[in-house]
Order: sequence, then structure tokens, then C-alpha cells
Amino acid sequence: MKQWYEELFTDYAEKYENEIFTQGTLGEVDFLVSEINKDKNVKILDIGCGTGRHAVELAKQGYNVTGIDLSESMLNRAIEKAQNLNLDIDFQIADARKLPFENQFDLVIMICEGAFPLMETDEMNFEILKNAAKALKNNGKLIFTTLNGLYPLYHSVKDFMDSNVVDGASKDNSFDLMTFRDISTFEFEDDNGNLKVLECNERYYVPSEITWLLKSLNFSKIDIFGCEIGNFSRNVELTTEDYEMLVIAQL
Repeated sequence: MKQWYEELFTDYAEKYENEIFTQGTLGEVDFLVSEINKDKNVKILDIGCGTGRHAVELAKQGYNVTGIDLSESMLNRAIEKAQNLNLDIDFQIADARKLPFENQFDLVIMICEGAFPLMETDEMNFEILKNAAKALKNNGKLIFTTLNGLYPLYHSVKDFMDSNVVDGASKDNSFDLMTFRDISTFEFEDDNGNLKVLECNERYYVPSEITWLLKSLNFSKIDIFGCEIGNFSRNVELTTEDYEMLVIAQL
């Protein structure tokens, strides 16, 4: 039986690329490039690359990129885009919980909940972080975005659930304060016009949890900021109004 995130990203590539949260690619890549000092010798791994929006833009700028994703249909779209632009990107179908890479990359990115924190258990989410760390070379850098647990904590859980509407599709939410998991029903139409109803399960994290998890994986420097779509910056302080947080960690 497929998990909700596997079902969501089947026949969803076209719709995904038109979502509001995917429109900030250029600004996000500008930030990623600045974080590696525009060094074209850097090898980059994009975990949960989806339709390849970051990987393709990085490759266009001359960077060596490997992109992995669990969804064949999303990867097919990524491969098509790369081929149309004559770009050499190593796209692979792979599970972020079981990656083969070790000490190979200078930068690992997971943008827009690319795998983490969508898994059904905390242990699975941790495996993704562990594999990201393992894939990095010494002094390598991990940059990812994830759901900010301060948001539902500060806003009452009831208000958070009442207001949690995505692209006009209402979600019947149940936020568990013991597990920080948001269980919701998501209705949408896929690329083929089929109506789907999914039971989603997403894990929110507070900054102290993220810091502890990354320290346990031997990251020496961990910075957490507010996450603005298309405008990643070290100057944006994380607040209780940020739905996501931007995490930058270095081994």
C-alpha cells in the first residue's frame, strides 16, 4: 500500500509546478549558490528533487548536481526538462531513507519538504537526516526547509486547524500536541483530472529538536532562520509567524 506522499506525487508533476510554493526557485538558488561561494567545483545532492526545479537551475549555472526522488512521474518531468536544456544531471529514483552515498557531496539540499518531514515515523525522518549527513564530505553543508512547530504552538491549535486551507482545498485537521503531527485530509485533482482524497501525516519540529538531531549527527554549526519562499536569507529571524524554517548546518 502506498503512503500518502507516494500517492500525492503520482501524476502530479504538472500541477506541482504551478503551485504557489514552487514559484521562488530562482531566488532560492541564488541563496544556495551564495552559501557555497559560487564554487563550481562543489558537488550537490538534491534530496526529494521532485520535478528538478532547483537541480535544473543549479545545473544551468554550471554546477554538478545529483537529484533523487521517490516519485517516478516527478523524476520523468525533471529528466525531460534537463534533456530539453541539454543539461547533464544525474537523476535517480531512490528512497531518502536508504541512500547509497557516502562522503561524496559538498552540499546537500532538501527544499520545500523534500522527503523530510513527511515520513510516517520520527525514526524514518531521522534516517533521512542521517543519510544526508553520511553523503556529505568533511566540512560539507546541509541546507533544508521544514515545518515550524512554533507556528501551531503560538497560534492556538484550534485556530491553526481552522485556518489550514491549501489552495482552496479544505483540510480536516487533527494536530497532536504529544507528537507534533498534523493529520489532515487533502482533496485535489491530479494531472489526469482524477479527484484524489488523501490522509496526510506531517511532522512539525521546533528549533531545539532540529538542533539536537543535527548535533547528534556531528554537525558543528547549526543556524535556523525564517523561511520566505523565493527569498531565503540569513537576515530573516525565525518567528512564530513562519510556517516553515530554513536550516543551515555544517559538519
